[in-house]
This record gives sequence, C-alpha cells and structure tokens, in this order.
Amino acid sequence: MSWWQDLEAENFEWTVPEQFNIAHACVDVQNPDDLALVVDTGGHWSRYTFGEVATTSRKFATVLADLGLVSGDRVGVMVPQGIEVLATHLGAFRSGMVTVPLSVKFGSDAVVHRMRDSGAKVLVVDKDCYERVADGIGEIPGIEAVIVVGKTDQPSDSTPVRLLDFHSLVDSAAESAELAATGPDSHAIIIYTSGTTGNPKGALHGHRILLAHMPGMRTAFDNAPQRGDVFWTPADWAWIGGLFDVLFPALALGCPVVATPDKFTPARAVEILSRHKVTGAFIPPTALKQMRSIGVDGTAARGIRLRALGTGGEALGDALQAWVANTLGVAVNEFYGQTEMNLTIGTSRSKWTPVSGSMGRAFPGFDVTLLDPLGEPVAVGQVGEICVKAGNPGQFLGYWNQPSKTDEKVYDGWIHTGDLGRTDEAGNFWYQGRADDVISSAGYRIGPGEIEECLLSHDEVAMAGVIGVPDPLRGEAVHAFVVLSEGTNSSEELRQELQTHVKSRLAFYQYPRQITFIDSLPLTTTGKILRRELRTLATDANGLG
Repeated sequence: MSWWQDLEAENFEWTVPEQFNIAHACVDVQNPDDLALVVDTGGHWSRYTFGEVATTSRKFATVLADLGLVSGDRVGVMVPQGIEVLATHLGAFRSGMVTVPLSVKFGSDAVVHRMRDSGAKVLVVDKDCYERVADGIGEIPGIEAVIVVGKTDQPSDSTPVRLLDFHSLVDSAAESAELAATGPDSHAIIIYTSGTTGNPKGALHGHRILLAHMPGMRTAFDNAPQRGDVFWTPADWAWIGGLFDVLFPALALGCPVVATPDKFTPARAVEILSRHKVTGAFIPPTALKQMRSIGVDGTAARGIRLRALGTGGEALGDALQAWVANTLGVAVNEFYGQTEMNLTIGTSRSKWTPVSGSMGRAFPGFDVTLLDPLGEPVAVGQVGEICVKAGNPGQFLGYWNQPSKTDEKVYDGWIHTGDLGRTDEAGNFWYQGRADDVISSAGYRIGPGEIEECLLSHDEVAMAGVIGVPDPLRGEAVHAFVVLSEGTNSSEELRQELQTHVKSRLAFYQYPRQITFIDSLPLTTTGKILRRELRTLATDANGLG
C-alpha cells in the first residue's frame, strides 16, 4: 500500500492520505479469513482471523455508543495482551474516540492520575487489575462506567460507577457499521510518558502515528513483511513499543501477532518463540538480559526460527549482542525513539552492518541532528542533544492540556529529546545518556550508558544502573548499582574486580568508585532504569537523607 512508504526510493517522501483510520488500516482492508491473532495463555491458545477481530471491534464500538460516548471521548484500557485489549482500541478508533493505554503493572495512584488527567469516561480493565485499583475508582471525576474483562469477586456496589462485564456486553451487541471519517491528525491515542521526572505527561497522537511507524518498523524487521512472518513481543500493549513497534504495524502488514497475557519469564519466551514459529520479535534489553542470566543456551533455543529480532529502550551492548547471535541464531537490530516521537534511529543488518556500539542511523523519513544548548549543530564526534526535525507524521500532536510543556519539547523547528548523542562521518549515532543524567566528575562529562554496558560485559553481572553522586573532591563520583547473575555472591573481591573491569576497558575516570549490590533495579513500566530512585538509595545509604 502506498502509505507503507517506499523504502527503496532514492528520495524518501511521506504518503499521508487525507482520510486515515487505524482500525480500518489494521483489520478492515485485510483478508478476513487470514490469521490475525493468537492468544497463548500457557496451556491453551486461541486463534482469531482478521474478520473475527474486526467483528469484535465493531461490536465493542456499539457498546461504547450505547454507553453514550461520542467521537473525541476518551477510553482507558488496562488489559493484558489479548483479543479484548485489541478490540477495545480498534472499536474506539473506528468510533473516532481516543484510547488511553494503561499498564497492567500500574497501581491505583498511577491509574487515577492518568484517568483524571485525560478525562476518560470509561475504563476497560482486567479483573485482576480492577481488584487492585478499585479503591481509587471513586477519585476519578466524570467516569461513567467500568467494563471488567473476566469475573471479579468484588461486589457490584463496590464502586460509585456502573460495573459491567466485557464479554456479556460484546456478545449481545450488534456490529456497528460506523467508521468515523478521521484524518491523519484526528485524535487517536494518549500515551503517557514514563515519568522518569515529575508527573507523567500525556502525549497525544493522531491516527497518522501508525503510518509514521511503518518505515522504521519495516526497516528494523529487515524488510517486513516476508512470507510466513509471525510477530510477538513481551512488551506491555500499553507502551508505545508494544503497540506501535509490533501490534498495529504487524496487523497493517497483514501478519499475525502472538499475544501472551501472562507474566514474562525467560522459559516462556523460549516456549512462545518455538511453539508459534515467530519470525519477528521485539524483546526489550531487560528481557534479553534475564534470558541470558538464567542460562538459556543454544540447546534450549534449538526450536527458535527467528528471522529478525528488534530491541530498544536502552543500549544493548556488545556482550548481549554476541549472546543473542550465538544463542538465538539471529542478529539483533536496535532502534531508538520516545513516546512523543518514536522509531527515528536504528539498525537494519539486512541493509548495512552497524558500527559496533552505535545506535544506527536515522530511519527513512526522519531528519535527525545533534544540537548544542544554543541550538547550533555540533561537530562530528562531539556530544549534543538528539533532535528530530519537526513537521513529520511521527510527531505527537502535543501534551494533553499542557501547551507550555509542548513548547518546551518542540521549538525552533526541532523536537528536543533531552537525550545526548554523538555521530561519525558515516551518520552513525552513539547514545550518550540523558542530558540530566550526565555525570560531571573532575572536569569530565560522563554518560552512564557506556559504564553500564561495560559492567554488563562481565559474566557475573545481570543488570547495572549508574548515577553520579556528590563528591567533595570531584564534584560527582560514579556510583554503580549492580544486580548479580544467578548463583553469584557479592564480595569485596568482586567489587574490586568490577571496578578494575571498567577502569581497564573504558577510562580511569569512568570506573565506579562506589558499587552497591542490589537484588533488583527500580524500573519504569517500560523497563527503563529509574535513576531518581537510585539517587534516593544512594543518599539514604550515605546517611544524607
């Protein structure tokens, strides 16, 4: 289709239709008899064709209309991977409504903030999630109904709003024939930022978010679609990576997607990849590290037939790349983006061999440069802020009800990521950390990512997070929090060994002068390290709190 964009064109040009709707692009135009979704719950799996997914979404559109919702209204979605969360999004999209994805890992406060901030009128929620957040429902003004997926033990009078059963409503609903006349800029989805600093902000995207993901997705997955492609990701379908790096683009390509509503485990990942003959997977670095740390090897992975493997969210590192290639039998493509502007930089090993340690190059359709604090381009090899040229389809429409925050993100014709990078003459990018994560020590500016990668190259390290802490002599010193591999015990000898490991591989000023062994790192719901919590831990440990 023309809106997939021509990746082979000498001069890439976006094709943006005047009318565009995500639901129509994902299911309505596909062969109704083709397989669209496989829901694997462990001991059982269900299969749905494109026609069946379309029908369920049309019925859910009727449910929303019967509840009195109209185009533009917001619908919260807190359901694990499966037919229900997919039908909810597609049903809302075809009705011109706006979805608000909510992670199934959220607690009550996180849900209440996002529902209140977005003004959502309906919450579609899994029964287990509902029982966790039920006490906060009454704090959401304007909410008119809670639609529960699965039978809940909570009494129906436990909330001040209507409590309804998803499957009862859908099973009895007629199919809606409506397809809202949405354009590329029509409001479609509000995805909240990870909240690494301050309250999460709602990044509002139009329906064009799908077509804007196609060049990067197809490039990172090595010229997708290919015959027999089947896609899977353990990433939550509330994260832009789960929804728009895999789910919706794969369906729009006419390819089936495997859904796993249960909790990720390395063993389940191997099982899913093998059982469903997955050819394209997006597995975040944290999940890959977990697979490596428990000893998944070539024997355990012998049934895996991956054609393309993508990852993103943080740097992978040479050691983990080598493990992936040796164990899963496929090279891994990394990609970079943000909730506000996703899939802008990455690698595609079918097109070129990325320079070791680099993020890759700008994907087709995106103009990416590095700017200094005055907004001027930096020289090759120098560190600057990663900025993406504004005005392309992938750009968010703005932060929900926060125009001043939008102006802080997008100005002078650029989307400012707040991430630091450097480039080489060939246009390869290297990630250098967040602008506010940079450690200034004895006159050196140190990004934590490179130190974390170095620590991860040690056999005894499963995960690592690095911050700067106050130091009377240097201004700041490097402090590493280390999760050890299974079966490894902490010791002073190991601490010194890791310090030497970094000092000998990077630079003398980059080694962690303090190392704290920790059972697990504090992470966002998308698997990124919460450095502010590490700073709190470091402060408390030093008796400064």
